[in-house]
Amino acid sequence: MDNRTVLTDYVRRMTSALMTADVKSAVISPGSRSTPLAYAFASTDELNVHMQVDERSAAYFALGLAKASGDPVVLLCTSGTAASNYHPAITEAYYARIPLIVITADRPHELREVGAPQAIDQIRMYGQHVKYSVDFPLAESNADIDDFLDRHISRALSVATSAPRGPVHLNVPFREPLLIDFDRELPTTTFQKRIKGSDGLDASTVQQITQLLTGTDKGLIIVGEMPLELDKAAFWDFANALQWPVICDPLSNLRAEVPEECMPLCIDHYDAILKSDVFTKKAVPDTVIRFGAQPVAKPLSLFLKKVRPATVIAVDESPEFRDSLGIVTHHIQTSTEGVMQIVVEKPENPYTEMWTAANEAVSMITDNYEGAAGDEGIFAKILFEHLPSGTDLVSGSSMPIRDVDTFFRKTDKDITIFANRGTNGIDGVVSTAFGIQAARKRPAWLLIGDLSFLHDVNGLIVTRFHDTDLTIVIINNDGGGIFSYLPQAEAGNHFEELFGTPTGLTFSHIAAMYDAQYAAIRSPEEFKKELAKEKDKPVRIIEVFTDRKANVKAHRDLWRQITDRIDQDE
Repeated sequence: MDNRTVLTDYVRRMTSALMTADVKSAVISPGSRSTPLAYAFASTDELNVHMQVDERSAAYFALGLAKASGDPVVLLCTSGTAASNYHPAITEAYYARIPLIVITADRPHELREVGAPQAIDQIRMYGQHVKYSVDFPLAESNADIDDFLDRHISRALSVATSAPRGPVHLNVPFREPLLIDFDRELPTTTFQKRIKGSDGLDASTVQQITQLLTGTDKGLIIVGEMPLELDKAAFWDFANALQWPVICDPLSNLRAEVPEECMPLCIDHYDAILKSDVFTKKAVPDTVIRFGAQPVAKPLSLFLKKVRPATVIAVDESPEFRDSLGIVTHHIQTSTEGVMQIVVEKPENPYTEMWTAANEAVSMITDNYEGAAGDEGIFAKILFEHLPSGTDLVSGSSMPIRDVDTFFRKTDKDITIFANRGTNGIDGVVSTAFGIQAARKRPAWLLIGDLSFLHDVNGLIVTRFHDTDLTIVIINNDGGGIFSYLPQAEAGNHFEELFGTPTGLTFSHIAAMYDAQYAAIRSPEEFKKELAKEKDKPVRIIEVFTDRKANVKAHRDLWRQITDRIDQDE
């Protein structure tokens, strides 16, 4: 065979092996060294190919695709610093357990470490932030190489999609010339199928869990970020039988589509409730069962760490279960569905009634909340009340996700919430939102701060290549609003310079550059009127101007009002 045929068979085999292992989508950034695989992917009709010229944004776009679809997504770039730009999203994918298949094209071995252009050390360049990393051999006509490709790709996909799910890295060197034949068919891989055993609980384990759940009347269910495929009906059947209050993190997505009979059990104001010292002294649980990651709400973490319940059960499919607080006493290595099959029926109890009453008291306050000048919470509240059923909400980190926690109320609407809380970073959020919308094909809304938007403004480039339906609500407080809540704000010296970081930037020109529908908003009344208007362009940007100091005061006044009410009721 000539070199071109050998190279063609090599990349065609890789493509076939990836698709055999259930890869359906690939995100590509243009570059020379990745040409053979880019051509192989683009000329394969069964593979959905997305383009994004900025590698960092491309990685977050792929993250959004994988997060929303639940499927592994391939990410392909050329050699050199292009691969370095993937690292932030890979880190997020690792901690959020998202299956990204990262393929970095590389120079052949003879061009490494000799000063060749775009040649950096790419071997295991992502360190501990990928579950698996392998340096592929160069293309050659060799049956052993074929077997290597088939099995290592299958292995990589198996690792990426096994609990805990996460990113893997395939480094693939190519020697010039880089062109392939487009008329050669995909080969049949020698490795045909991956079979995973179904997890389950034996009779002894079921008995132990049943005993733990039966032995207390002061029980609490905590649910962090959960996969989209969670059977909500089965979960609520489990919770309704126990009659325990359910702490529902926004990313659990259990605040939406709540059955009417389970509405009282869904505690959506725990963040505010647990700011009351009077309540926390009476609310100490004997047993906690937690599904998913520990919610990020600080009052809940402080409460649990302080009271250290006698029994804390973490349900996690990974042997590396998550216990950031160091309080877990029992780890059940199984899926959430495995535990939900256990039925423990208990009567209504005073402990649950106490949580329900507190939640209802807070709801009355937040439902009537009208905000104040410069406040961000009121805009979040108006937005969440406006969202129609059948939409997705993507939240930025820092203050947006905290306002989601405070103001997104439990509902029977079909609204799914997403956020990058694996590492809680502010980068790549715009691209993640576009990726989520591309995978879900539903109207999507992004609530984001000005610095986070500025950090990923290149994410808008993807609108030049793909259809979308995204409304971006930018809370522009001219800086890092979250820092105003921290002790640094009281120090005064260098606070604005180091933490406030005002830029003085607004985004009307960015909207014009990308032909986005745009509005500047300065009051809740203007915001309501704007939301009532029709969306007439694929991307809509609503820039809401707020004030950091006024926002801190408004939030603290609200929390004080809530605490006073709960303390009075107690």
